[in-house]
Amino acid sequence: MTTLETLQAPVEARHPKLLGIDSLEWWVGNGRAFTHLLAAGFGFEIVGYAGPETGRRDRCSWLLRQGDVRFVVTSPLSARSEIARHVLAHGDGVHDVAFVVDDVDDAYAVALRNGAAGVVPPDAAEDAEGVVARAAVATYGDTVHSLVDRSSYDGLWEPGFEPADLVQPCGPATGITKIDHVVANVQLGALDRWVDFYERVFGFDRLVHFDDDAISTEYSALMSTVVWNGSKVVLPINEPATGRRKSQIEEYLDYYGAPGVQHIALRTDDIVGTVGALRARGVRFLAVPPSYYDDARERMAGIDLPWDDLQRLGILVDRDHDGHLLQVFTENVTGRPTVFIEIIQREGARGFGEGNFKALFEAIEREQARRGNL
Repeated sequence: MTTLETLQAPVEARHPKLLGIDSLEWWVGNGRAFTHLLAAGFGFEIVGYAGPETGRRDRCSWLLRQGDVRFVVTSPLSARSEIARHVLAHGDGVHDVAFVVDDVDDAYAVALRNGAAGVVPPDAAEDAEGVVARAAVATYGDTVHSLVDRSSYDGLWEPGFEPADLVQPCGPATGITKIDHVVANVQLGALDRWVDFYERVFGFDRLVHFDDDAISTEYSALMSTVVWNGSKVVLPINEPATGRRKSQIEEYLDYYGAPGVQHIALRTDDIVGTVGALRARGVRFLAVPPSYYDDARERMAGIDLPWDDLQRLGILVDRDHDGHLLQVFTENVTGRPTVFIEIIQREGARGFGEGNFKALFEAIEREQARRGNL
């Protein structure tokens, strides 16, 4: 597990240039089943496969895409592999939040000089379609950030992948376009240190901070800071705060066994259409009480919204000085109560649904209570 001792290293005057999120890689126990969940439930297209048939002896991976989102789902072929140990310790989860860079060697060297711990040194995989360069550095828990350059590769994804032959599940198009943000949970007292990590290593700025007064219910609270690179990479980080009962962050840490990715926010331009399609595909969402919409109509006065559809589908709404947003949260998509998905539509708003925090966390607490963990 990553420590933060390396953060004391001198900081270089420059930082790795991150061009966006390349992909998220899930490490799971049954890759074929989880791939089917993402395809059948969330409408992802299964486009690639790598495994023993393509020369990979220790793992099977499936590549899924939708809009600009790329997920790689990987499972082990041996109980002795690092993937199997990761799944045993954490359950299914996101192991790698990979970034696009234009020079892997330089980005890796600069990240290490700024205090990152190296996990995979720069390497290049090559076949007849070109070269993919990558390296990886450690971040919270057992999560890593790969630094990837695919600009010299014309193939499907990278060497070792071939077109997938799985049948694509049928269902309505879901309209997911890109990753909006990726949220991490860290242990109590670690928030400031990990915010400092992203500032020091990658040159991120603090976009916004929420203290436990802003994110609390009768029973629990948490604190959160959003860091970003100023454009395409937005990473909120949560830590638990003292409350009367166990918070959702503490439950996550108990079951995941370490800090890690809590949820992935996926953007859409039509959340009513997207959530309708997801529900038709069998995706389950957190329940919202009808009373929420009485307050929401007052908060959103002056904005024309399809209130009947929002209430029918359980979609939350919020506004800030830049505009408004609509969002909804799935139940956990993994066997342990850890990772879930957010669907978000932004109409100018740059926030994260502060006006919905109380309703959201009360909904999460209802699920915790059903599991006996509140």
